[in-house]
Amino acid sequence: MNFGSAVFITTFLASAVEAIEMVTIVIGVGSTRGWRSTVIGAIAGFVVLGAVVVAGGAALTAIPIGAVRLVVGGLLLVFGLQWFRKGVMRVARRGLAGFGEMETGASEEWNRPGIDWTAFVLAFKAVVLEGLEVAFIVVTVGAAANDYRTSLIGGVSAIVLVGGLGLAAKRYVARIPRSLLQLVVGVLLTTFGTFWSAEGLGVDWPSGDAAIPVLLALYAVTAFGYTTIERRRLLGFSPGIA
Repeated sequence: MNFGSAVFITTFLASAVEAIEMVTIVIGVGSTRGWRSTVIGAIAGFVVLGAVVVAGGAALTAIPIGAVRLVVGGLLLVFGLQWFRKGVMRVARRGLAGFGEMETGASEEWNRPGIDWTAFVLAFKAVVLEGLEVAFIVVTVGAAANDYRTSLIGGVSAIVLVGGLGLAAKRYVARIPRSLLQLVVGVLLTTFGTFWSAEGLGVDWPSGDAAIPVLLALYAVTAFGYTTIERRRLLGFSPGIA
């Protein structure tokens, strides 16, 4: 393997991790809230990100990414916990009824005129934050290897590939019942929000990004537990009820 290939692979793999997080949030929000405002938010995020990259260039390394992670992570945590709670209540009430079909009731999808600012902001923040992280990777690896061109190609390739796979999976995601999808997205947003906000506070996660699947599993188990408890309560099996 030559030096250029090593630079490409390093940048591609590191950027792919960030791109997966970006695409996961955008696809989840779009499938839950609707695609129009989500796409507009994502495009706006890429426009702002492009302006920052062009204006800042190598100076990106001076931006306090910790503060950005704290703010964005905190906001994602707020939205995530709200959707987490609503998803638990709705899945407990409906079960998996309608699995494989578009659920028509209890939907969070925006169907009014104008912009759904919740979807817009969530997509915008995901693109800007993860895009900044990709830009950091491209700049730092490119600077260290003195090969910005290969580093840039690696970062852009990762975003394009992961984004394409996300779009290909979109129609399958859309067939998941809205109540279940809302719970899944709530778990995802809560996971990323916890990870980023803690990093912004200076927490050094064991194994870095490898802590994300652990957090995801923890919140998934918690969601299952709360859903089971709430379902038993709705069916009249709660302790103390005659």
